[in-house]
This record gives sequence, structure tokens and C-alpha cells, in this order.
Amino acid sequence: MTLSQIGSIVTDILDVAILWLILYYILKYIRKNVKLILIFKGVLIIAILKIASVVFHLNTVGVILEYVIDWAPLAFIVIFQPEIRNILESIGRSQLLGRHKVLTVDEREKVVYEIMQAVEYMKRNRIGALIVIERDYSLSQYIENANKLYADLSSELLISIFFPNNPLHDGAVILQGDRISSAGSVLPTSMNPNLSKRLGTRHRAALGIAETSDAIAICVSEETGRVSVAVDAELNYNLTLDDARMILIEALQPKKETFFDADEEVEEEVVTNEEKSEEE
Repeated sequence: MTLSQIGSIVTDILDVAILWLILYYILKYIRKNVKLILIFKGVLIIAILKIASVVFHLNTVGVILEYVIDWAPLAFIVIFQPEIRNILESIGRSQLLGRHKVLTVDEREKVVYEIMQAVEYMKRNRIGALIVIERDYSLSQYIENANKLYADLSSELLISIFFPNNPLHDGAVILQGDRISSAGSVLPTSMNPNLSKRLGTRHRAALGIAETSDAIAICVSEETGRVSVAVDAELNYNLTLDDARMILIEALQPKKETFFDADEEVEEEVVTNEEKSEEE
């Protein structure tokens, strides 16, 4: 086998690998985004109609679909420009840059403690709130048009922001690391048709940001005081404080830590087995 043939094989493998990688990310973000699911269904319906028009010689339908197919890419880019930007930004940040600040164990515990202290107070006093925690995906586009604070996180500050009649209580508070970056942020609302109609704007916004990014959203209902957490495109509704705390702790753990823990457990098992064998 010559070098040119080896180079051709490597090029083909690389070509297929890149194509599968692109398809993987497309399917990954379609699965987590309701809007993209609807788009995918629409494209699939158009493709089926196009095939049917060719098979059954539906000339009028075929001509109309040809115009739709010709102009669809341009319309798709114009209409869904924010979603496309979100996906590209999310891929770039999560794979290349990582999260903006990796919190230590003590910092994560402090963040969860301060948030849950505020949530417990607001739940007891029926104060509506929406707290969003940034992870790998940047939420700068929602911070830019909000009231910027860049303040140290504390339960007292969170409570004062969402206190009734406070000018900043409408909208969401966005946390970056262990700091409050903004208040009064306007978030995208979920288009999920399966979401209960009884849920208000806060819950829909919480699920919306969880669908379009990897952020964590904690929502306190003003009417019922119920606590909900939206993460990974799912809304966990009416949680106990302990359940909400556990979800936050788990979701805030850095991805690398899981591998380190697994390695440590394997090492401990090896050491234990070696000690047992020596004793025998």
C-alpha cells in the first residue's frame, strides 16, 4: 500500500468522522430544544411531501415545494438566527473554553447555601423569584440588556432583589460563578406544548433558558410558594427544599470531578484488593 493510498484512507475516515460529529451535535441540540424539534418535524414533513409529489406526479404541489425548498435556508437563518447563534456559542464554549469559573468545593457549597437560604425565605413568604445559574454556556446576551450588578452572592441580596415593589423584582437574576451578574433579565419562554397551562411566565422562562442553554433555573411561585428547578431541558416541579438542594449540588459539580472520583474509587479498590491478598 502506497503513501497516497494511506493518505486517501485517512482523509476518508476524517471526512466521515467530521460528518458524524456534526450530526451528533445537531441531534443533541434538537433533542434539548423544543423549537428545533418543531423545525425538524417541519423539514421532515416537507421532505415526505416532496417525495410524494414525485411518486404520484403532483405537479402543482411539487412546484410549490420547490420554491419552499429554494427559499427555506434563507428564511431559516433569518427567523432562527438567535437559536443558531446559541447553538454555535454553546458548542464553542462548552468544548473549547469550558465554564467561566470552576468553583471549588467550598465555593459551590456557599453558592448552594446562599441560594437555598433565600429560596426558603421566599417560599415561606410567597415571594416570586427566578434565579439562573450560568454553567458552560455563556448567558452574556441576557445580561447585556439587564441591570448589571456584579455583586457578591448573598441570600439577603437575593431576597431584597425579589422583594415586592422592588424595581428589580421582575425578570431573572443571573449568577456567574459565585457572583450576581444581573437582575431583571428577560429570558426566552418555553414553547413546549406539554407544559401545564397552570404554570406562569416564571416557570416558562425557567424551562425556556434550560432548553436553550445548559443553565440551571430555580423558580419560586408567587401564588403557591412552590419551588421548581429547570435543568437539562426539564422542569422539576414542586420540589422540597432538600430535593432542590440536591439537584443544585449535583448540577454544579464540574464534569472533570466525576472522572477524578471514579479514578480514586478504582485506586482504592485496587489498594484494598492488594491488602487482602497480602493478608491471605
